[in-house]
Amino acid sequence: MARYKIIFIFCLVLILIPIYQVSAEQTQAPDVPIPNKVTMVDLGAHSCIPCKMMAPILEELQEEYKNRAAIVFIDLEKHPQEAKKFRLKTIPTQIFFDKHGEEVYRHQGFMDKKSIVEKLQSLGVSK
Repeated sequence: MARYKIIFIFCLVLILIPIYQVSAEQTQAPDVPIPNKVTMVDLGAHSCIPCKMMAPILEELQEEYKNRAAIVFIDLEKHPQEAKKFRLKTIPTQIFFDKHGEEVYRHQGFMDKKSIVEKLQSLGVSK
């Protein structure tokens, strides 16, 4: 009987190790800023009302600026360490980086599409 328990535990460990590794990989936040690319990162949470309002805007911008700028959303509920990393005071917060990876602008709260586009254009990203 003890032999079967050992075999069972061994099999369970073999099954759980790859699952744990996949879970750990999924918990890492995107690495921003994206090298050699103007990057706009929106830090928020899927439960935040202004963040929910921005979600479709970010999706549109990701498609419109594909291969020209990086538009990244980081969910702070999944990646709480990012709030400290970026010294956040409130969500949502949008941070713009130039193509050299330098932070050039920071905005707190809801940001409309027109304002985001204007900021991207001021950083040299054509529409």
